[in-house]
Amino acid sequence: MDDTYDVIVMGTGLKECILSGMLSVSGKKVLHLDRNAYYGGESASLTPLDQVYQHFGKPVVGDKYGRGRDWNVDLIPKFLMANGQLVKLLIHTGVTRYLEFKSVDGSYVYKGGKIYKVPADEKEALASSLMGIFEKRRFKNFLQFVQDFDINDPKTWKGVEPTVPAKQLYEKFGLDANTQDFTGHALALFRNDKYMSEPCTQLVKKCRLYSDSLARYGKSPYLYPLYGLGELPQGFARLSAIYGGTYMLDKPIDHIVMEDGHVVGVSDGKDTAKCSIVVCDPTYSKDRCRKVGQVVRAICILNHPIENTKDAQSVQIIIPQNQVNRNDDIYVCMVSSAHNVCAKNYYLAIVATTVETNNPEAELQPGLDLLGPIEEKFVSVVDLFVPSDDGKESKIFISKSYDATTHFETTCDDVLDIFKRITGEDFDFSKVKHTDVEAVGE
Repeated sequence: MDDTYDVIVMGTGLKECILSGMLSVSGKKVLHLDRNAYYGGESASLTPLDQVYQHFGKPVVGDKYGRGRDWNVDLIPKFLMANGQLVKLLIHTGVTRYLEFKSVDGSYVYKGGKIYKVPADEKEALASSLMGIFEKRRFKNFLQFVQDFDINDPKTWKGVEPTVPAKQLYEKFGLDANTQDFTGHALALFRNDKYMSEPCTQLVKKCRLYSDSLARYGKSPYLYPLYGLGELPQGFARLSAIYGGTYMLDKPIDHIVMEDGHVVGVSDGKDTAKCSIVVCDPTYSKDRCRKVGQVVRAICILNHPIENTKDAQSVQIIIPQNQVNRNDDIYVCMVSSAHNVCAKNYYLAIVATTVETNNPEAELQPGLDLLGPIEEKFVSVVDLFVPSDDGKESKIFISKSYDATTHFETTCDDVLDIFKRITGEDFDFSKVKHTDVEAVGE
């Protein structure tokens, strides 16, 4: 460990591993440490199943739910948008060669106590029972506007200035409150209604990402890696190693060494590795973070698919905040043995949301009710931390805790923001060649 590096990364959570890979590819000498003996940090995948029981302090179950080693249980499951930022980063860095993906069967939204398939193209919109016949026509016109919109070509604005609030754009197309609800939350993936008063260009951009992603594989806009999300940090770790990065698991970190207000190294109590930049998750530098809330998650083992999803083997369901009188959405996602993450005839579902009351588990109830009978449930309430400063002075760059969403867009926003603060430049997505990630069984 006694050596000099450009960057020391602490923690092998997905964000840290992506940054380690990106910085290695851009020519930086990287040392990557983790106090745990496994990859993934808070976003690890646990196997065998008994490890999950131990993690949550429950008695182990052996082979009660099939072979224990057939289970790879994500602590924080999330889906990848097929045309989203994480897929582009995977392609740019070449990590796709270490991973196999399967497209998710369906994307659903909750309305009035029931779930409906999210329509994201004209054909689906016309067939959907989410809307009445006249509303469908208005929604179709809205989708057409989204596809044609080009911020550099005023002819495509159809009289809508890019600076007008999203709420005003909905009103121009005459979309009712229900349509606004599922468009903003299940297509554009906003977590609450704050976006309504912000410029409509964000809404347009996010709706287009959804439909472009859907166009890739047809069933839904989402992808998920075989064997669980734990494969992602390991893929980036391999990448970093190819570019000369050094990895050390099971390495206790004593403290970050500072001189004149900025980082100069990391010590394990005996040796010090020198560096000019540190990247870490909040657990490695709590004194430089502040708590901004909590997330409650329930990981559930089911022996049946979720009702009203046509027996889909994988789904994402979003419960918009207004449907359940909340400030934030509730997220449900489910995967199955089709993804090599659980034994045959079993399903893994997770329900997650941002904590708003002093009874967090009760806040998940609308999502849990959709699952039907639950074989086993593991509930966690975790604190959300964000860095207290941008790290530019201290050169300690800290990632944010993982939010309640079941997709990776907000995760990537954080990664790209940290990358820019470290390098002073935006990540150039134009360098990423346009290619499909191979989705198994498509």
